[in-house]
Amino acid sequence: MFIGRKRELKTLQELYQKEGFGMSVIYGRRRIGKSTLIAEFTKDKKTVFYAAAKVGRERNMELFSDQVLAVLDPVLEGMKFSSIEAVFDFITKKMPEDKLIIVIDELPYWAEKDEALLSILQKYIDTKWKDKNLMLILCGSALSFMENKVLSEKSPLFGRRDSQIKLEAFNYRDAALFVPGYSPEDQAICYGITGGVAKYLAMINGDMSLDENIKKQFFHTDGYLYEETRNLLTQEFSDITLVNAIIEQVASGENTVNLIAAKVGEKEPTVLYSLEKLINVGLAEKKKCITEEKNKKKTQYVLKDHMFKFWYEFIPKAHSVIEMGQGEVYYEKVVKPRLHSYMGSVFEEMCRYFTLEQGIQGRFDSFLTQVGTWWGVETIEKQNGEKVQQSADIDVVAISEIDKTAVAGECKFKKEKIDKGVFDTLLRRAKIISGKYKVVKYVFFSLSGYTEWFDTLENDEVVLLSLNDLYA
Repeated sequence: MFIGRKRELKTLQELYQKEGFGMSVIYGRRRIGKSTLIAEFTKDKKTVFYAAAKVGRERNMELFSDQVLAVLDPVLEGMKFSSIEAVFDFITKKMPEDKLIIVIDELPYWAEKDEALLSILQKYIDTKWKDKNLMLILCGSALSFMENKVLSEKSPLFGRRDSQIKLEAFNYRDAALFVPGYSPEDQAICYGITGGVAKYLAMINGDMSLDENIKKQFFHTDGYLYEETRNLLTQEFSDITLVNAIIEQVASGENTVNLIAAKVGEKEPTVLYSLEKLINVGLAEKKKCITEEKNKKKTQYVLKDHMFKFWYEFIPKAHSVIEMGQGEVYYEKVVKPRLHSYMGSVFEEMCRYFTLEQGIQGRFDSFLTQVGTWWGVETIEKQNGEKVQQSADIDVVAISEIDKTAVAGECKFKKEKIDKGVFDTLLRRAKIISGKYKVVKYVFFSLSGYTEWFDTLENDEVVLLSLNDLYA
């Protein structure tokens, strides 16, 4: 069953209904569901669908022409073309009355080996196809190639696209649609181990318990996700040894280039190059302090993919046990007791999404336009009057650049209830950012509720939310 992506399907359908030529560019990291989206959109339409491969220019042209012949004139199956221009000329002559869709999936595999391909496409779009009832979809997983070679001003195709779709992972709420029978807590954890990546969510069997799914996919040698990180890195990097070491450091909490370089024993430029590549393939991201985004010293590198976070936190130490067939025992004794701790950062990301979504709708008495985290240093006074500085952070900071207001939030995915201490800490730390933005709401997100102290709290600026509220 196809799940979600209503907005993307609507965009594609509107382009399909447009008279004449139209082009859409779809891109996003591997496993995100690009091909599935295209297959759903084209399932009842006349389509030439070609998934390019790492086989060189000539072979890609041959395989593409085979697909063209199969759709437009099967009687000529086996006919050979002398050039890609000859294939495009054939398409032009055989264009059916109904709109034809041409899909080139994994375009970078072909275009990287055929530097003329994009220029030739541009020529046909501008001359022979501009008035034809044709829809062209170009799709790719190499983010840097798609952005720099297909979408940028330097691209031969610049200005020809009618729409572009950067397909992202499902948000936590859409991810829950894959396991509708699970409780909100299990739905959140399911999101936390898959990161909302379509392929990984599709591996979760809703008829099995969450524990059974995690064991099957991660803690058995034949589990799909047991070798997934290595498989994915091998597809993107020629040498995964250094990349693997860098990811391990980022996953363990080393978030700056100099610290990572020191840990892996490499020069900073070398580490930075690999980090940028990880960002380009959608596995890592730069995290900035929301109130100081221009401060380069307040930049951290973190894993964007939650499945990678989960894998690197638990699987490397369990390899030997899993290979011996005892992965389920390891999960029960080591992993399951730490799941809520692991979910801390995932829950924070869910709460940031919820806060911005609600803030855009004006729920928190402010039209919020950005959300992120804040970290820095706070000064606290001990009982003896001594003042000391310590590191501090705020899980959720959403701001409105329009009226210079902010919402500050604290998130706890724990079995314990949030108490007065958590409340006091957030209000104290929020004062640090109140110089730039007026904090209008203090929002708390709790898996397990709140202590009785909150029953007597009368403060319109405080909002108490549960996990159920995030899924409402």
